[in-house]
Amino acid sequence: MHSETIEYTVEGDSFTGYIASDDSVSGKRPGILMIHEWWGHNDFVRGEADKLAAEGYTVFALDMFGTGKQADNPDDAAALMNAVLEKPGAVEARFRAALEILQQHDTVDADKIAAQGYCFGGAVALNMARLGLDLNGVVSFHGNLASDIRAKPGGVKAELQVYTGGADAMIPAEQVGAFVEEMQNAGAKFELTSYPGVKHGFTNPAATGRGEKFGIPLAYSEEATRDSRTGALAFYRKLFGG
Repeated sequence: MHSETIEYTVEGDSFTGYIASDDSVSGKRPGILMIHEWWGHNDFVRGEADKLAAEGYTVFALDMFGTGKQADNPDDAAALMNAVLEKPGAVEARFRAALEILQQHDTVDADKIAAQGYCFGGAVALNMARLGLDLNGVVSFHGNLASDIRAKPGGVKAELQVYTGGADAMIPAEQVGAFVEEMQNAGAKFELTSYPGVKHGFTNPAATGRGEKFGIPLAYSEEATRDSRTGALAFYRKLFGG
């Protein structure tokens, strides 16, 4: 396994990403752009990048907040997230810059690209699909499904896989239903899996402890994590072959 930290700039600001690939895989392979939770670019997202790279993909875990900007509590996490969301065009610009880095990597087939995100990152990935970016697929784990951006009929190029918790207080049933209606009206190809009794943040082992510490409805689910990861890998194999 080969991994490296990549320093890059977007509109004059500094960012630190992480790229991972398996040296035993020969030739060019699909690339996965990975977007972190609202906690920032941290060890969790790098670990997820390593796991996916071991399956034969080149994975670039981008940085949405800026070099060294991480949070260890919900107030700071919300401040970091809102800072980028409130800056017009910032999310798309930062995503596109990272996408270009991934596409230009010497191990990547630039025509085979997907995006995968967690929580805040899942919402970002889905919004890039709504905007019609040229992605083969998008996978969202417990990402927000509501958005000010509305998918236009015929505008979603990517196939979508969405995994959400049935007991996720941050993504209630009404939001799930509205997302399904939006994507059906847009003619998007998508699958949505909802896990009964599962709360927000279910893929992150730190979620339960954070939820208890800060009094917020987060919890890790080993079963939902295993099933959603298996589903995502099957999705990538369908998209890209192998």
